[in-house]
Amino acid sequence: MQASEGDRLLVHGRVVGQHDKVAEIIEVLGGDSGPPFRVRFEDGHEAIVSPGPDCEVRHATATA
Repeated sequence: MQASEGDRLLVHGRVVGQHDKVAEIIEVLGGDSGPPFRVRFEDGHEAIVSPGPDCEVRHATATA
């Protein structure tokens, strides 16, 4: 899984009724654009995440 600063990390809920969480990748800590990532969730909480199979990266779109 590769990502860049500004991409979004979508963490799917793991149990019934749990909502998905969206976080902005603010720093890539791994080599070769890989995990772990420092992320900021919508509520302002920051964490270091090594995404598992319940996550997906939504790449930021470049605007010219």
